[in-house]
Amino acid sequence: MDVGQLASRYPVLYHMAEDGSWEGIQRLGLLSTSALLDRFEVAGERRRQIESARRAEIEAIEHPEHGRALIRDNKPMQESVLGRCLTGMTPREWYETLNRRVFLWVDGRRLLKLLGASAYRARPHLVLELDTAGLLLRYENDVTLSASVMGATFAMNPAPRGPGTFRSIGDHPRGKAVVELAVDYAVPEAADLTLRVSRWRGGEGLEEVWRKG
Repeated sequence: MDVGQLASRYPVLYHMAEDGSWEGIQRLGLLSTSALLDRFEVAGERRRQIESARRAEIEAIEHPEHGRALIRDNKPMQESVLGRCLTGMTPREWYETLNRRVFLWVDGRRLLKLLGASAYRARPHLVLELDTAGLLLRYENDVTLSASVMGATFAMNPAPRGPGTFRSIGDHPRGKAVVELAVDYAVPEAADLTLRVSRWRGGEGLEEVWRKG
């Protein structure tokens, strides 16, 4: 697959964000967990608990300049199952690999399924829609693709995962669907690439928060 094919097949990318986070995204961009911990100067054992292990609940972090931010839990990741499908890496290395990436869905239907999951459907979230072609123009070299959902192990037979899971655009297996697109570390210009922001609760769209132009 090349960049043109990817942008043509999936012209819009979707990102689920915490409600109330749009102002911060406009200022700082979309930050991976690792980038957010760097920006908020979180270190030591507190950082290890957030970045290198499963998060059973949402973690709130604070900074005198940047304010407060919420880091989503890893509830869809079952550690006993992860141990069976992870090869060539330790669980700690896997969590750190995930936490260094900003994840975007290429199919809005999968995002709706996540919004409706029991862990998230009771409270509102923001959905950002981003221009794929514009993002690839700026971040092509930082983009990796995966053919399965890598942040969850709820499937009956979860896909194997390890060091070769995330492939560059050119290395993505021909004929395999793309499920997730990830950008390494951060998307600082996310606001410029966003087409629309809406608020959802479960599978119900509540309101449009912002629209480009």
